[in-house]
Amino acid sequence: MFKNPFSFKGRIRRLEYGLSYILCSVIQVGIEEVSKLDEGYELFNFLLLPLFWFIFAQGAKRCHDRGNNGWYQIIPFYILYMIFAEGEEGENEYGLNPKGIGNRSEIDDIGKPEYE
Repeated sequence: MFKNPFSFKGRIRRLEYGLSYILCSVIQVGIEEVSKLDEGYELFNFLLLPLFWFIFAQGAKRCHDRGNNGWYQIIPFYILYMIFAEGEEGENEYGLNPKGIGNRSEIDDIGKPEYE
């Protein structure tokens, strides 16, 4: 969980995406509250940039788990779909299933007949 959180490659599960979203929301509220206390609150806004990068990277990986391009996350209300929809079983073009369901490896196929 949370391997390469700033990378746009790979797939993540619903739980990791949901926790990422909650974490970002809490940090964003914290940054906004601290910035209100300080006179130079504009300086705290630069802290939001890594936060936005993180949530967009996590969203792209969640889109990949659904078998979609990362740009799908900018569709209105698609975030709700990403939170509640199951990921694709097995490997897709973005990588292995993070749950391990349906993943096949070459080692599993050695010596097995094709009809199984």
